[in-house]
Amino acid sequence: MRHGKKFNHLGRTASHRSALLSNMACSLIEHKRINTTVAKAKALRVYVEPLLTKAKEDTTHNRRIVFSYLQNKEAVTELFRTVAPKIAERNGGYTRIIKTGFRPGDAADTALIELVDFNELYNPNAEEKKATRRSRRSTGAKKEAVVAEAPKVEEKVEEPKAEAADSAEEKTEE
Repeated sequence: MRHGKKFNHLGRTASHRSALLSNMACSLIEHKRINTTVAKAKALRVYVEPLLTKAKEDTTHNRRIVFSYLQNKEAVTELFRTVAPKIAERNGGYTRIIKTGFRPGDAADTALIELVDFNELYNPNAEEKKATRRSRRSTGAKKEAVVAEAPKVEEKVEEPKAEAADSAEEKTEE
């Protein structure tokens, strides 16, 4: 019986499953996105998101904890140097799973799992948008200068009424 065992065993022994998730997490950190089955992607999300949270604070203790899960120095270095600064502002939800259809060989449901902050299609040039902000002060000063330079023109209100009256008379004559 499997009462209270909530995670997906993925049809593997515990050692095989931990090695699989460790290798997939290293690949995800290095390549920023990987293609796999939906079940493995969901299991990987549960495995890797706590590691990403630990990476936000760069301490020796956190590096050792993450290394105990990943067992790959290059992946740990990549995680703490490039990934952690990008996800520093985010409060969770570091990964995105996109279903991509079915695998031709065995019709397994496949998915793409990726790190959210590294996809330029969904958040294009987030830093550039902040850089192109302009203050309102400068535009307000220009508008006041233009209004002060332009001569005031008075419009006669009676002319449009007279034209409307002439057009009404022409309609009655026809």
